[in-house]
Amino acid sequence: MQFTENDDLIDIRHDNVFKAVFTKNTPESQGALSKLISTLIKREVSIVTITANEPPIENLRDRQIRFDINCIANNGELINVEMSFSPNPFEPVRLEFHAGKLFIGQDIRGIEKSYNDLKESYTIAILAKESIFPDDIILHTFEYYDSEHNISLNGRSRIITIELSKLDKIIEKPVKDMSPPEQWAIFFQYLTDKAKREKINEIIECQEGIKMASEVLNTISKDWNERCRLESELKYELDLQSKIIHAKQQSDEKWQKVVDDKDAKLADKDAKIEQLRSQLAEYQGGGGG
Repeated sequence: MQFTENDDLIDIRHDNVFKAVFTKNTPESQGALSKLISTLIKREVSIVTITANEPPIENLRDRQIRFDINCIANNGELINVEMSFSPNPFEPVRLEFHAGKLFIGQDIRGIEKSYNDLKESYTIAILAKESIFPDDIILHTFEYYDSEHNISLNGRSRIITIELSKLDKIIEKPVKDMSPPEQWAIFFQYLTDKAKREKINEIIECQEGIKMASEVLNTISKDWNERCRLESELKYELDLQSKIIHAKQQSDEKWQKVVDDKDAKLADKDAKIEQLRSQLAEYQGGGGG
């Protein structure tokens, strides 16, 4: 599997494309998902079930703003994976909220079950455009621990983030010196950059999971109907996002006009008061008091 400079690939950093690549009912797609998750949780797992927590990707108008992939590993562990092209400033608390929902969604009711039956859960977020954390580390794994005494709770929920915006130095490294998470991150971030195509091909050759994902993406990119559907979804998302931003800007401009008008009236009032004070001072200075 090798890409050429002439291959016109869809950007996998868009969440609907990401989900299309990793949720197809094919050995390549499911194998790629298992390899990606295994790399990020640093333990070999096999994904056996993929569940949808929103309408199928074919239902364009009914879908949520962000696609994510809910899946179950062969050992019963719960994993949620998502790609965010433009994460929000509140991303950390958002991830904490959904990680909590994923963990407590397990059913341990019944006389033969206890808290020990709770499986580990992982919330994985790949963040494309913005840096959320103030360092140059691309991969973070968060869990409960006592920050004062540095003791872990040994809890069973984890939040894992990859920030693709921090790859400027890593892309310059030889592929053999990159860690597996770095290779996946480079693949996501620079796949459509034709100037980096040679390095992407090197990564494909040494990462079986990335090779599988590349085969699926290549098929999608060359399938006219599939490509049109994904690009239509992206257009719909961007249109909706633009409308929201435009409405907010109009609201902000309207509010700013109210503030400016109020400030202008206050300034006019202050000027009139100052004028009256000057007139009063002249009157008093002229003996008219």
